[in-house]
Amino acid sequence: MTALGVDLADRIVRVVVVGDDGRVIARGQGSDAVEIARTVANGQKIACAGVASIDGASLAAGLAQIAGQIVACRAGAAAITAEAWVGAARGARHAACLKIGDRVLAGILLDGRPWTGAHGHAGAAAWLALNPVERQDYRKVGSLAAEVSSKGIARRLTWRIQAGDHSAVLERAGDLDAITSVHVFDGARAGDGVSVSVVRDTAKYIGMAVANLAVTLDPEVVVVTGSVAKASDLLLEPVRQECARRVPPGMMDTLRVEFSPLGDDGVAIGAARIAATAGAA
Repeated sequence: MTALGVDLADRIVRVVVVGDDGRVIARGQGSDAVEIARTVANGQKIACAGVASIDGASLAAGLAQIAGQIVACRAGAAAITAEAWVGAARGARHAACLKIGDRVLAGILLDGRPWTGAHGHAGAAAWLALNPVERQDYRKVGSLAAEVSSKGIARRLTWRIQAGDHSAVLERAGDLDAITSVHVFDGARAGDGVSVSVVRDTAKYIGMAVANLAVTLDPEVVVVTGSVAKASDLLLEPVRQECARRVPPGMMDTLRVEFSPLGDDGVAIGAARIAATAGAA
């Protein structure tokens, strides 16, 4: 049975059609979820659709002509479902994932089931408190998100340039407002000193967040997913090292810290899986 998955968690809407084995059959992205879903469905009525969002929006009315049963879920639950099904947490019963992109959130798997807490806030990792400094952006989006979201990473490089540091990234981007996290990661790969420093700090923040999830949940694995996972060549080992510094002695002997192989599709894949399993129940 094929299932449709819709990811509303980031600025760009992502939609996939997924087969029984987790393979993505079709994908699309843009700003209009229903139109993208209609395109990837290619005129076929899909058995079920899962819609993953921060607040549990369902899009039921818009998707009614495209899919049969429509299931709304939290983006964190979808992210960890995908990782446990076909990602870096495959086979785990206790796992967590940290999704970092336009937004920052977590997914938690306890005894094989996604867990969102008493009020749906268990995955609000954007608000993990990692710095005692009071800042307006911490109060607006959460301290972790302010530091490691796509905009947060770019902003930290921008602040360094404004403070007088020279970075070749500015020349590549054209102006300060055009700098993105991709520019920062590419700059680090090219040896740009300021970018290397920003990436080093990014790894520290992510490593601290992973450690916080690990010591709270005692999972088998913590997976870093989202667009930041594309920079695993720069971040994976420093994140593991930072996490190891901040967990109890011996914990890293049984804890895996991985970066997701699912790319930008993870949340949408998980949403499709949640819908498919709900339909089979």
